[in-house]
Amino acid sequence: MRPYVRISEDGEKFLKKGQMWMYRNNVIELDDSLENGCVVDILTTADEYLGTGFLSKLSHITVRILSKNRNEELDRTFFKNRIQFAYDHRKTVERENISNCRIIFGEADLMPGLVVDRYNDILVAQISSYGLDIRKDMIYEILMEVFLEDGQDVKGVYERNDIAIRTKEGLETYKGYWKNADLHTTTIIHENGIKLHIDVENGQKTGYFLDQKSNRVLLRQLAYDKNVLDCFTHTGGFALNAAYGHAKSVTAVDVSQTALDQAYRNAKLNHLEDRMSFVKADVFKYLDECKKGQFDIIVLDPPAFTKSRKTVANAYGGYKRINIQAMRLLNRGGYLITATCSRYMEISDFEKMLRESAAEAGVTLRQVSVTQQNADHPILWTMDETSYLKFYIFQLI
Repeated sequence: MRPYVRISEDGEKFLKKGQMWMYRNNVIELDDSLENGCVVDILTTADEYLGTGFLSKLSHITVRILSKNRNEELDRTFFKNRIQFAYDHRKTVERENISNCRIIFGEADLMPGLVVDRYNDILVAQISSYGLDIRKDMIYEILMEVFLEDGQDVKGVYERNDIAIRTKEGLETYKGYWKNADLHTTTIIHENGIKLHIDVENGQKTGYFLDQKSNRVLLRQLAYDKNVLDCFTHTGGFALNAAYGHAKSVTAVDVSQTALDQAYRNAKLNHLEDRMSFVKADVFKYLDECKKGQFDIIVLDPPAFTKSRKTVANAYGGYKRINIQAMRLLNRGGYLITATCSRYMEISDFEKMLRESAAEAGVTLRQVSVTQQNADHPILWTMDETSYLKFYIFQLI
């Protein structure tokens, strides 16, 4: 019999909804002698089995559930099957972009605590689970094996374990290649016809925001002969797609000169620099200085205004301010593209904010499209944490 932790009735209700995290405040029995990162079963007060995962003795998330089959061993074969299943999904939904996509998206791929992105011949991994971290050699070896068996050119795994959540697991933060320190850390990916410089060592997240890939194409399809403003452009993802879609003009705004330099570099790489202008400015102030009718399309894709439930109210105000500004600048027939990447800004709250913004701006919104993150970031309906991106396109009428 495997070691176990016993949980309260509240914890039992929580897990039976499909949650894959078991929190410390629901633990009522735990043997302190158990080794950190060991495999444990989760039992109710009535000895009902609810799942198996790795024990984390320091984190508030005491067990991240990997299996709900008591007879399943969390061995190499188990992880090979899980990783292969995740990769096969990407080959189905990202066939044209298989060399630049998210391969494993944690809980949504039933691999809690693990994120893996691919940029050409580089796999970039983030581990936020103590149990997975002490088994990372096996995990990385399997990843390499799966790609090589499929004839894919993958040379190494770059670890972006510089995320703060690791400290809550008692893990160090660092970044660098696993075993192969001499491999390159930059590459050029192809995203739906556009070339992009990627820096896996210094770029945001694992090097790039892959989750907006399909949404950027939606802008491309609208952009023909339009004057487009891309706010919070970062390295130019939306702006480049607008230019690629033959926009009349594209203005890319960001407060970071480093980001704008990278965006311009990407524009030159695609021979689009003559169609684009780059402005270093605070977006809130910049929108105040723009003239009504100056743009036909305005894109609002800000960084997360809130990263916890405690700051949602402040974030709500920030989202409302920029959306009202954008709505007042667009003429009738103009398009507003607006998004939030915050997990804590619920869909209902974001839509409430948009309705209030439209009322205060004195405009009527006609919904064109509502989407979420790209298909390589699947959403597990029993885990709200896997659903974070909300992306709306409206026409003002």
